[in-house]
Amino acid sequence: MAAASSQSTRRTTAAATTTTTSTCAPETAKGARVFRIEGYNMYKGLGVGRFIQSAPFAVGGYDWRICYYPDGDVESSKDCVSVHLELMTEGADVRALYSLTLIRQATAAGSSAYFMWANPTEPVVFSSAHGTSARGFSRFAKRSVLEASTYIVGDTILISCELTVIRLKEAQAPQPEARFVVRVPFLGLMDDLKNLLETGEEADVSFKVRDEVFHAHKLILAMRSPVFKATLYGPMGDNCGESITIEDMHPVAFRGLLHFIYTDEFPELDDIDDDDDEDEEEDMIQHLLVAADRYGMERMKLMCERIFSECLDSKTVATTLAFADQYNCSQLKDACIGFINSLDTMDPVLSSTGYEHLKRACPNIFVDIWEKAAKARKNYSFKLQ
Repeated sequence: MAAASSQSTRRTTAAATTTTTSTCAPETAKGARVFRIEGYNMYKGLGVGRFIQSAPFAVGGYDWRICYYPDGDVESSKDCVSVHLELMTEGADVRALYSLTLIRQATAAGSSAYFMWANPTEPVVFSSAHGTSARGFSRFAKRSVLEASTYIVGDTILISCELTVIRLKEAQAPQPEARFVVRVPFLGLMDDLKNLLETGEEADVSFKVRDEVFHAHKLILAMRSPVFKATLYGPMGDNCGESITIEDMHPVAFRGLLHFIYTDEFPELDDIDDDDDEDEEEDMIQHLLVAADRYGMERMKLMCERIFSECLDSKTVATTLAFADQYNCSQLKDACIGFINSLDTMDPVLSSTGYEHLKRACPNIFVDIWEKAAKARKNYSFKLQ
């Protein structure tokens, strides 16, 4: 009986043993950059060990750049181009995977493709604290082979870098799962405000814009716009009445302004333009920007500026620049000037319909153009030294 009791005790002890697991998993951050090098032949002869660099880019909380050596980084690679990836953040040790790739540019015969050199398959350490901040390939490509290939188009080459920054984390014990979960519905404040605008319930002010009437709520308008606040609750607020006529504004623009005030979302033109107006979409964005400027809606105004900056071209940039100057759109103005200074030739701009208007309406703008162009050339010269 004693032996049986002892075996029973051992079985009970074994059954009570539990196994737990802790997990150790690295945290990664990925990023990529394409370095476009125009004027390939102009950089030849720069000298062994001299390089040009890409603009800095951030991955994983660290700053990086691509360094291109047109005559090689050391004497033994002077017949090649060298390419390195460099960690710019000072005093840092970073574990990472990287690749440096030459891109075959699109030609009439086919689409673009990558030519990938033998890149590290295991993580390496970039250490700006211990003198190993740059890693790459001294013999990235032999110039004679490169110049006989399709990797140079229009005297331009493209180098791609893909980077994965690795952070090691301590092992984590499993967290007990909640057995009971209270589900909270999605916050519907913006939906409620949008519905309030659409239904006009409890509206206490109306606006007549041309032949259209819009109903709104004074408190919401004043909360969002300093101009509406001064109009509705300022010294003259008692004289404005419950119906206000808005002069010199497109109804579509005022509808879009109200939409943004109530929802903090840029209006979809299809949603706000429900009449037979034949204005182009670009004209509607102009109307929205003017409305945003008039009522102090800076965030909406910047959204309009961004839309214009994303579709600049040589035929319309002069008109857009004059418009940006007229309405104090500083970021759009800088984008237009930067676009003009980046052109290989000014002929399309000079022959555009908006250029003559720009000269008459904004003569001082040309000083900004020249100054920024001179500053860009100075910075470019400094980087080559």
